[in-house]
Amino acid sequence: MGLTVTGTDSLFLALGSNLGDREQQIHTALRKIEERIGRIISLSALYQTKPEGYDSPNKYVNCVCEVGSKLSIYTIFAITQQIEIELGRVLKSVDGKYADRLIDIDLIMAGDLILDTPLLTLPHPRFHQRDFVLTPLCEIAPNRIHPLLGKTIRQLREELRLEEKNQ
Repeated sequence: MGLTVTGTDSLFLALGSNLGDREQQIHTALRKIEERIGRIISLSALYQTKPEGYDSPNKYVNCVCEVGSKLSIYTIFAITQQIEIELGRVLKSVDGKYADRLIDIDLIMAGDLILDTPLLTLPHPRFHQRDFVLTPLCEIAPNRIHPLLGKTIRQLREELRLEEKNQ
């Protein structure tokens, strides 16, 4: 399949690291993304967050970037996986079991593309439940609409924070 992301249909990637020189890992990944996938159109600040879904003393550094690319979505996915391997990532999360990682690069959204295959699901199926993705994404694309939920990133972040406050 040649599904491409071009022009206004930019791609959003979430990056995270909680091992080693976390900021350097993120910057190296961003450089490789720009070299191999396309121009970084916008980049959030770096955020420090606690691990979610497991216990660890190692805090994450997270960010989100918007990338313009003419590559197919599957090529982009393969490149992000290769960058993770090059930066020392050996294990992916399996069955919802998370662990510390040198680098994590997730495809969050690609324009209005909706995809549900064994290899790739877009938009990312859980990003709207993760403040460590929504906060940096809201910084660079607050009015972007989630293609399945029909709400802006700002609305999704506000709903998540309200839900967390009421728990």
